[in-house]
Amino acid sequence: MRRRTLLSASLGMGALAGLASVGAVPGSPLTASLPVNTALAGLTLYSGSDLAFGTTVTIKVLHGDALSARAAIQDALLEVRKIDALMSLHQERSQVFQLNRDGILAAPDNHLLYVLKYAQQLSRLTAGAFDITVQPLWRAFSEARSRGTLPAPEQIAAARSLANWRQLEVHQQQVRLNTAGMAITLNGLAQGYAVDLALAALQARGVQHALLDTGEFGAIGNKTSAQPWILGINHPRQANAISAEIEMDGRKVATSGDYATTFSSDFVHHHIFDPASGDSPLALASVTVVAPTGIMADGLSTAFMVMGADKAFALAAQLQDVDILLIDKNGAIRKTAHFPEVQA
Repeated sequence: MRRRTLLSASLGMGALAGLASVGAVPGSPLTASLPVNTALAGLTLYSGSDLAFGTTVTIKVLHGDALSARAAIQDALLEVRKIDALMSLHQERSQVFQLNRDGILAAPDNHLLYVLKYAQQLSRLTAGAFDITVQPLWRAFSEARSRGTLPAPEQIAAARSLANWRQLEVHQQQVRLNTAGMAITLNGLAQGYAVDLALAALQARGVQHALLDTGEFGAIGNKTSAQPWILGINHPRQANAISAEIEMDGRKVATSGDYATTFSSDFVHHHIFDPASGDSPLALASVTVVAPTGIMADGLSTAFMVMGADKAFALAAQLQDVDILLIDKNGAIRKTAHFPEVQA
């Protein structure tokens, strides 16, 4: 999913700015706090879920009409499935899969073009800390893990040499990877983008109160007449413990952490890669970003993990309506002054 001058009009792309089973998804870095009774007078809680992005996507809607609520949920889930099918690393029909396999993709989908151009702008903004071409590093570490080890230094160096966002060409007619062996991952943007599209689908159906979880979170309206939707930020080291609670204020929320997928038990090597070093950043355990859009929150949470606390706070201070909460490897918490934490 988050601007003063540097990301005005959603990274210079103004279009995005315009954009009954309940429970938390296991392993999600954020946990939804659910209503304990009928939320708003005349409204009933409806819920739907589906599999996408390797997790369970859930949507909760408060509405006065069951048929309308279910239609809205289905429309929103359709948007999520569409983005998953388009940007999956593993589905052979996905355009990202085809690009990684062939090094070139003709007639890219407009959604893919949008996300790729957003990624390039975010790479410029963060001086390359955010880089979707780190997928060869993921492959190197994943293959080594299957053998019960870590990749050798020469393997890391070879994979790192392929990570260069400037070697990705994005045009209306085609997308090209300019170096053999390059590959991209949109796992740091796609779920946030799906939040934006799914919430727009709900609002198009007249939904005024909803909570959406694709692995990143978005909400509209409230969960009760006196209370907004509340999310809990999971503790990066303590199972079932909450580090902080967020009051959803219309912005989107994303968390990146060193615990989601690990390549070593000490959390030193994990699924977030610094393209400059070819390995995982060492300072932070988790980053939670609150931002105007899901794609911005999603991308910045990854970028800030790589950048570290000082650079993350400096950049966040330049971005309108962006707030962050950082937890370092020792468990210390730092947050911006206006981070929407629920006060005890």
